[in-house]
Amino acid sequence: MAVSGSKDFEPDVAEYVEEAFERCGLELRTGYDLRTARRSMNLMLAEWANRGLNQWTIQQNSIPMVLNQITYNIDSSNGTAAIDVLDVFVRETIQGTATDIPLSRMSRAEYAHMATKSTTGKPNQFFIDKQITPTITVWPAPDKNSTYTVYCNTLTRMDDADAGANTLQMPFRFYPCMVAGLAYYLALKKAPDKVQLLKGLYEEEFTRALSQDEERASFRVAPDLRNYNIA
Repeated sequence: MAVSGSKDFEPDVAEYVEEAFERCGLELRTGYDLRTARRSMNLMLAEWANRGLNQWTIQQNSIPMVLNQITYNIDSSNGTAAIDVLDVFVRETIQGTATDIPLSRMSRAEYAHMATKSTTGKPNQFFIDKQITPTITVWPAPDKNSTYTVYCNTLTRMDDADAGANTLQMPFRFYPCMVAGLAYYLALKKAPDKVQLLKGLYEEEFTRALSQDEERASFRVAPDLRNYNIA
């Protein structure tokens, strides 16, 4: 027998809902069933943003810096719905040569206690103000105009599940997790006798999917021998 040769299986919202209803021992029958399931799906996507780092939602934003301006809207460059900033660097371009300088992150308290907020120079620290529309504040204030550009690797919000024909913004390895989670959310409303079973399956699927979404990089550990004397 020949294999299909295709790798394009991608359920749409309606198919996720149908599968989740079946796992609850129910059938999708009415328009309201689809609407309540879609609402649960969107709430679950918000929960995923709180659970950990979804690698596929990371985007890099670039924001031109302005002389003496310290605070910038993270979403201003491309309209993404930012959740958090992972790391930041400033690119300085002089005569066509670009140099990237990483910035270290400050807490709200560290920035608030800084006595010289109006100091100017090449930015080397940043503070993220997590409002509904997050902003980034750099220190020192830029001492040049049109020379610095701040780059933010930003964790962004996933696209909503709207129409039943929509597909979802996620890699294929998260499909089982999406179905298991939606079945659990629907069981809370429609099949309470299956809540514990479906919750356990959801947590297992999420843990398994998240473990494959972690960033892998070389990690080296060396002992600190400064306090040892060599005989």
